[in-house]
Amino acid sequence: MINVMLVDDHAILRDGLKTIISLENDMDVVGEATGGSEMVALLKTISPDVIVMDINMPEKNGIELTKIVKKEYPDIKVLILTMYKHEEYFMSALKEGADGYLLKDSPSEQVVDAIRTVHRGESIIHPAMTKKLISYHQQEAQAKEETVLTEREKEVLVCLVQGLSNKEIAGRLFISDKTVKIHVSKIFKKLDVKSRSQVVIYAVQHKLVQLP
Repeated sequence: MINVMLVDDHAILRDGLKTIISLENDMDVVGEATGGSEMVALLKTISPDVIVMDINMPEKNGIELTKIVKKEYPDIKVLILTMYKHEEYFMSALKEGADGYLLKDSPSEQVVDAIRTVHRGESIIHPAMTKKLISYHQQEAQAKEETVLTEREKEVLVCLVQGLSNKEIAGRLFISDKTVKIHVSKIFKKLDVKSRSQVVIYAVQHKLVQLP
């Protein structure tokens, strides 16, 4: 069972998400908060697997709260669900360790699938934001010494940037899931990143992959 916490100051949205999640057999809402203070207090009494969080909230915003969660509760996954399409919010959220970034116009089935995705340790990014990410870094990225990755690691890195799961990477490269996990772990270590979303940022920023 995936234990989910909802952090959003709009009661209607929380109620809607709670109803949607309650229809799923593999997840349950174990806590709700309207802002930072409530969230921090709740985390002392419950242990959610995934926090679904807005950005614009009283006290601290979702980006600041993501930083707190990742520092104090590194095993908890954070899925940002917001109306903001601005690059600065998106980039800041990922840099603070958010595991996913969806827009509030996403279909309900995409939201519940995203909860499962980040719970598995994978990342999910709204397609519109992926395009902004690529554009943002193509404009601002500067030349950097090439990171030493093996040819196989480079192939895996391309798949990560394309948003493929470990199973999909294994199928494309004709290797086992276990081997994919080993390659992903080595890539994380070499690039000094902690999540798949950060891998995407780093790879695009430093032009480690060729994108269309």
